[in-house]
Order: sequence, then C-alpha cells, then structure tokens
Amino acid sequence: EVQLVESGGGLVQAGGSLRLSCAASGFTFDDYAIGWFRQAPGEEREGVSCISSSGGKTYYADSVKGRITMSRDNAKNTVNLQMNSLKPEYTSVYYCAAALIFQSKCSFEVYEYWGQGTQVTLSS
Repeated sequence: EVQLVESGGGLVQAGGSLRLSCAASGFTFDDYAIGWFRQAPGEEREGVSCISSSGGKTYYADSVKGRITMSRDNAKNTVNLQMNSLKPEYTSVYYCAAALIFQSKCSFEVYEYWGQGTQVTLSS
C-alpha cells in the first residue's frame, strides 16, 4: 500500500520556523520526484516546492523562495521542508505528493500519490 504521511504542522507565530516531514512507503521512493503543495480554503492548490528523484534539482515557488528549503533522504524514504520567516499568508494545508516526472515547476497534474496533508496555521 502506497503511503505518504506528512507531519510537523501546527500553530506558529508569523516570522517563526517550521519543519514539515513526509514519510513514504509502498513504492520505490528514489524513482519518484516529490512535491510539496498547499491549499487554503477557497484557494487553488499551489506547488510550493518539488525535488527530483536524486535530490539534484529543486524548484521553489516565487512566493516562498528564500524562506523554504526542501531536502530528501532516499535512504530513509523521507522528505523535509524547512520553512523560515513564515508569513501569515502561508496558512494552509500542506501536502506531499510523488510523481515519476520532475518538472521545473510543480504541476500537480503529474503527481499520482498524495498524502492526507498537515495543517499549518500562522498567527500574526
């Protein structure tokens, strides 16, 4: 059974930091690109960051560039998203997802496996 399990969400003050993790199982992890997406109520899903299967390529949305670092550990089947200097508008549910294709922009259409999401709430 394919599983992607996000963790690390919570309530944090604007300007603070948060580290999200995604643990994968049930598929050949190092064959897949991994993406982080977020979706707030009433908003479209947004690709925040994605990383190639080897970890050699990463993409960051302009809205988070300089504040977020994505990394992966293929030995542990995990992906992390370090978020710093958080803004109130980052409040959202964050999802990790897996795709066989890495694109220079995180297009959610190619992502076939999805986690359940973790809530990130920023207080101003």
